[in-house]
Amino acid sequence: MDYFKKILRFAKPYGKYGYLNIFFNVLYSIFNVLSIIIFIPTLGILFGTQEKVTVAPIYDGLGNLKEYAEGSLNYFLTEQMANDGPLAALAFICIASIVIFFFKNLFRYAAMYVLAYLRTGMVKDIQDQLYLKTIELPLAYFTEQKKGDLLARMTSDVKEVEGSIINSLEALAREPITILIVLISMLAISAKLTLFVFIFLPIAGFLISVVGRKLKAQSLEAQKETGIFLSFLEETLSGLKIIKGFNAEPKLSEKFTQSTSKFKRIMVAVLQRKGLASPFSEFLGVAVVITVLWYGGNLVLGNESPLTPQEFMGYIGLFYTIINPIKSITTVNYNIKKGNASAERIFEILETQNTIIEKADAIAKTTFEKEIRLEQISFKYKDDLVLKKFDLNVPKGHSVALVGQSGSGKSTIANLVTRFYDVNSGAIKIDGIDIKDISKKSLRGLIGLVTQDSILFNDSVKSNILLGKSDATDDEVIEAAKIANAHEFITELPEGYHSNIGDGGNKLSGGQKQRLSIARAVLKNPPIMILDEATSALDTESERLVQDALEKMMRNRTSIVIAHRLSTIQTANTIVVLQKGEIVEQGSHEELLAKNGTYKKLVAMQSLS
Repeated sequence: MDYFKKILRFAKPYGKYGYLNIFFNVLYSIFNVLSIIIFIPTLGILFGTQEKVTVAPIYDGLGNLKEYAEGSLNYFLTEQMANDGPLAALAFICIASIVIFFFKNLFRYAAMYVLAYLRTGMVKDIQDQLYLKTIELPLAYFTEQKKGDLLARMTSDVKEVEGSIINSLEALAREPITILIVLISMLAISAKLTLFVFIFLPIAGFLISVVGRKLKAQSLEAQKETGIFLSFLEETLSGLKIIKGFNAEPKLSEKFTQSTSKFKRIMVAVLQRKGLASPFSEFLGVAVVITVLWYGGNLVLGNESPLTPQEFMGYIGLFYTIINPIKSITTVNYNIKKGNASAERIFEILETQNTIIEKADAIAKTTFEKEIRLEQISFKYKDDLVLKKFDLNVPKGHSVALVGQSGSGKSTIANLVTRFYDVNSGAIKIDGIDIKDISKKSLRGLIGLVTQDSILFNDSVKSNILLGKSDATDDEVIEAAKIANAHEFITELPEGYHSNIGDGGNKLSGGQKQRLSIARAVLKNPPIMILDEATSALDTESERLVQDALEKMMRNRTSIVIAHRLSTIQTANTIVVLQKGEIVEQGSHEELLAKNGTYKKLVAMQSLS
């Protein structure tokens, strides 16, 4: 129930709708009871057993409210039958019944109407919180999680919470009120019979609760398997070319069917246990009704019983009315247990601590004046150190290139300077200020990023460029595109800057996507630029256009360039050669060639290739 209580926190902003729902449910419950009680005098009229009251009763406080209401109705019906006959009294009862049923259903609809605001509002807020938390969490979190499982938590788990827990709120608001009002009415008709009834109801409730003990555990297992299923599906769609190229369809199909078969076994158990709730509770309810019929029949047939036959039939109607709310509450128990499993998975994300902690008094730095310094930094993703007591100085206006074999720590430096990860020891400083003392927003506002994989969104060309500066003018967007050598191909698109580029920019070539990424960085116009192997995946023609765009963008700008193709960084002020997280050489292109060391070997290897 802990997670159910946590989900209820999302209901607080919509409290007024909750109170309105309770108010309308109270009115619904009152008219629901009246819709049954109104038939008691009908039966009396039809069978000629209606009590005749010739003197109008006198109201004598709440203590005799039942007697007063009953007496007033009987007095009115006696007058009607005396003046106009029994058919007139029956017509009045029928008209009153129609009015009562109208208001009963009106208030039922009103309760559902206002609840819709609470329900949809809660779902929206849960999804918003999940999304905001997802984009807030550090990159390290996502390297340990499956994308499909995260998608499952944001879709099927939220849907399960909506269907199981939020829907249960209506039952929790309505059914206890209905039970209370019906119970008061039953006590008013016959306290003795009502006490007898409630000897059996707790026993029935206990037996029903026994059925659902394992439901939460099975539901949690089912949701986890859904995450595995979606993750596997996402990987399949992303790697379809490789799957086909290696004829791996049978192998992956077998793996997929194993996952769906396991999900099927779990869901069979969940649905069978859930399906048992309604018939089992109905059987127990009918058993209690028959027992009540036997005991109540004895009371009615007894000579000294104050219970009339029509009151007993009305009582049975009320009792049958109370069974459905009790069944609903037992179903709520099942649903909450099932939804609790999904809520637990949702709160695993919402309650995950962000390891990249921002200080309360973090500085909002908006300018870059002197240099970037990496002082004795060490870092490891898991067990082995990727960087070991690493030192580097990048003066303002200089271009520093990082080269080396894969795994030497080049991209790690880019991740640390942008504070996607935090160093294990040492410090990274901008203008002498540790980046941990700078707010993440202002730090990243100083930095432009162009990566090897062009991350673009399924939107227009213009919207993708504007990601770097949302309030830029059309002229600024066009100027940025020209600097990135992208304006020419953009104008040739069907709708120019308003053309949609598809999912991940799949309507563009690799070089076009990369130039669009550069245009985005140019528009942002940051003082520091980080280029992470920005040309390594391009053909020669595209590389020339992109490299020209990069050179124009890097003029008079501080740059950290991570390069795979050494031909692209020969003009850098300083080239740093990395090996296993340590600097083995540094200097200009000519100086490093003259040393006849590691850098020259790398150049020679690329020249041969």
